[in-house]
Amino acid sequence: MKTNKITILIVDDHSLLRQGLIQILELEKTIEVIGQAGDGEEAIRKAQELRPDIILLDINMPKLNGIETLRRLKDMGIQSKIIMLTIHDDREYLFETINIGANGYVLKDSDADGLIKAIKTVYGGESYIQPNLATLFVKESKKGKFKKDSRKDSLTRREYEVLTLIAEGLNNREIAERLFISEKTVKNHVSNIFKKIGVADRVQAAIYAYKNNIKKI
Repeated sequence: MKTNKITILIVDDHSLLRQGLIQILELEKTIEVIGQAGDGEEAIRKAQELRPDIILLDINMPKLNGIETLRRLKDMGIQSKIIMLTIHDDREYLFETINIGANGYVLKDSDADGLIKAIKTVYGGESYIQPNLATLFVKESKKGKFKKDSRKDSLTRREYEVLTLIAEGLNNREIAERLFISEKTVKNHVSNIFKKIGVADRVQAAIYAYKNNIKKI
């Protein structure tokens, strides 16, 4: 379904929550909710039929849970970007869904601005993890479960700064404003960072930063 707006499919087994999300999202002029589903099986059918830009996907659902739904959508080659919208703030769910291929991870207690930022960030081709979830990676790093590597040593000082801001959840425009440089320059830095540390997107870059205890300088 083609439209000038960012099209959304909401997948959650609670009808009241779906209706609330519709009301919130449709206050944003650039977003249109084109469908909803109450379980994973229905979500797959609707995704194939409607071809939304973004799918907001819950984890705990009947018939087919969100993780298995995510896996099947990815295996089927569905092009929609997928943001997990869930109550779960533990690392197991976060790591598993990101590894399967989720483009974003947002908690249901996020405010409307946070959710809309996630949608626009993912629609723009970037990945998004709710910033406060970064502490999960920090905790793992402190436990020594992540093996550090030396690839970060090849980063320039400016690239190091950009990587720390990526890990904070900032997009390119926000990084440009923070560092007083152009957005084009930020894009170049991000591309170089990805190549140097061997990652494919911003979520992987953020994970790398937290694994390697990269902090502000």
